[in-house]
Amino acid sequence: MDEIQQNAETGKSTGTCTSVVGLHWGDEGKGKVVDLLAAEHDAVVRYNGGANAGHTVVVGGERYALHLVPSGILYPGKLAVVGNGVVVDPEKLIDEMAALEARGVSTESLVVSSRAHVVAPYHKLEDEVREQIASGATGSGAIGTTKRGIGPCYADKAQRASAIRVGDLLRPEMLRARLEVACKFKSTRLAGIDAGDALNPAALTARLASAGEKLRPRVRDTTYLLHDLLAEGKSLLFEGGNATLLDVDHGTYPFVTSSNCTTLGISTGTGVPGRRLDRVVGIMKAYCTRVGGGPMPTEQVNEIGNRIRERGREYGTTTGRPRRCGWLDLVATRYSVMINGVTEVAVMLFDVLTGFEDLQVCTAYNFEGSRTDRFLPDAVDLGQATPVYETLPGFAEEITGARRWQDLPANARGYIEFIERFLGVPVSIISVGPGREQTLVG
Repeated sequence: MDEIQQNAETGKSTGTCTSVVGLHWGDEGKGKVVDLLAAEHDAVVRYNGGANAGHTVVVGGERYALHLVPSGILYPGKLAVVGNGVVVDPEKLIDEMAALEARGVSTESLVVSSRAHVVAPYHKLEDEVREQIASGATGSGAIGTTKRGIGPCYADKAQRASAIRVGDLLRPEMLRARLEVACKFKSTRLAGIDAGDALNPAALTARLASAGEKLRPRVRDTTYLLHDLLAEGKSLLFEGGNATLLDVDHGTYPFVTSSNCTTLGISTGTGVPGRRLDRVVGIMKAYCTRVGGGPMPTEQVNEIGNRIRERGREYGTTTGRPRRCGWLDLVATRYSVMINGVTEVAVMLFDVLTGFEDLQVCTAYNFEGSRTDRFLPDAVDLGQATPVYETLPGFAEEITGARRWQDLPANARGYIEFIERFLGVPVSIISVGPGREQTLVG
């Protein structure tokens, strides 16, 4: 703890590569941990997702909601890198930068990969139409997308012919040619939809090229940039968007996002090989939440869930939607620890559990007539599983003022120790409030 606190004060690089990754369905508090650890690193790197991800950080009582800009931007002088694996809405990025600058936060250190793919206006239309079709009359097939165009943009990335990359925004003639092709594809798919200028190649070229000019000073080959930093002995902090159980390959498919949110996405999303990773900090809440569709075995659609939601301010950073809330699912958490190669865990929003007489923790599932301690990433299977709980004693004392392990009440310490034993990795960070100072590090 003393070493981490000293690094936070001095800003000295430790020379390590660290990943911060969510272990549940997102919204775990990754932004706060990235902000905490940024002082130890020379650059903070986003490697997946897009404007659908929302990271909230509170500094000096000021709340910042970040979407595309890496959370490390709140530390002056730290390089903030948007890697090639991110899908970038250029206009949203420019707006986010302007909002930060208006609040006195410099964005001069922000760098954007020339290979990152661009979310265009037609992607958002396509996203909305797809969700409407999937919902049907009952709404049962909806994925719960944020309708930010993320999935359609990743689909175009794979299909290639209709894809636009950030580097293309700097070449208007090439951009126009690519948009001509893209709009032909999209006009067929969006037939009958009032798209306005969203399918007009000329209007889109002017709009996106203008955004490109504003971003031009920040556009770089970030793969070489990151390797150059490593060659100089610099430290990198990788910030994942979304979370493990929303990973397109390893999450609760099909109720997932469209990118690799785990540490496995770092290599493809930045060009930095996984063997360079020294430390993986898995971020979990002291309970579970989820936004959108898909199974969540420990969800509490009752007063318990409402109490957690209101105390934890569980409303989406990006959409404002109320989050589904429930008890901690350690089966799911241990699966995520395994997938990501987690070396330590941060338990966030621990103060939200203050006042519960008893705390329920899921340690197994009942599934198809038997008990299993293995997670079921297929959404159909997980939807049929029922949680097996262990009951732990709650704590009545407020802990928002705790600054040391010894300041926590005995039952609160017992809850953390139970988590450590079940997961098999240490808890190194405990958050007891939104502020930077409301963090126990050890």
